[in-house]
Amino acid sequence: MSPSAAAIPEKLFFKIGEVCDIAGVQAHVLRYWETEFPMLQPQKNRAGQRTYRRRDVEMALRIKELLYDEQYTIAGAKKKLAGELRGPNRESGQPAPPKAPGRSLQRPPSLAARFSSAPSSAPAPTPAAGSNDDQRATLGQIAKQLREILDLLDEGEAALAPNQSKRK
Repeated sequence: MSPSAAAIPEKLFFKIGEVCDIAGVQAHVLRYWETEFPMLQPQKNRAGQRTYRRRDVEMALRIKELLYDEQYTIAGAKKKLAGELRGPNRESGQPAPPKAPGRSLQRPPSLAARFSSAPSSAPAPTPAAGSNDDQRATLGQIAKQLREILDLLDEGEAALAPNQSKRK
């Protein structure tokens, strides 16, 4: 975590004033962060006062580090924290390695071409008259819709690429 994480006292619960002193921010800033970052959710006691646990204090310190030291925006810090929390190396404190692209940008080969070229050892079942044409039409519509989805995903990736190059 950050160097100031070592300054967290060994206690079970912290009041908002104590967390403010540790993190070096004011109470209204912590309350705002609670509304913006779902991973910072201290419990409230019977009197309605916030009680922070050690993990909440560490999260507040990490949020401060991202926003103030590394100059992330709120949205950028949210994404970074979400990635860190679901990453495989979260116990070791190492950031998750960059992921390889999950899908190929090449269009998949046609299923019809794949099945028509593959030799079949079993005899093909004889479909009822007319149902084969209906199935082909339905599969054609599905293929068209899937291509449209791929095109939309490609457009979205192209729109995100300039934003990601500006960010750290």
